[in-house]
Amino acid sequence: MSKTILTVDDSPSMRMLLRSTLVEQGHDVHEAEDGIAALEWLSANDKPDLMITDINMPRMDGFGLVEAVRAKSVHRDMPILVLTTESSDEKKARARAAGATGWIVKPFDPVKLASAIRRVTV
Repeated sequence: MSKTILTVDDSPSMRMLLRSTLVEQGHDVHEAEDGIAALEWLSANDKPDLMITDINMPRMDGFGLVEAVRAKSVHRDMPILVLTTESSDEKKARARAAGATGWIVKPFDPVKLASAIRRVTV
């Protein structure tokens, strides 16, 4: 089933890879290059079914983005997957505390990504 997904990553190649994978899986994909751009997109568009965000980005990192999104009641229940090269338990705990729904380590496996999306968007 097609979902509207906002991907947030400062790497153009990672956004392109995510777009390619997600479109191939039948999803409608929108992109932002950092947390500030993502918040601007969210305020101007209908709520996506899911947001996938990196952690390490300029202007506003993924932790700040997740906290800002969760602070708005309209997005409080939107699933947020963190997709990052970070894998420490401390960072995972911090992301969970901020309000992230799940965690995927880069490089991602398209099958595992599809499974994670299905799990958090039921």
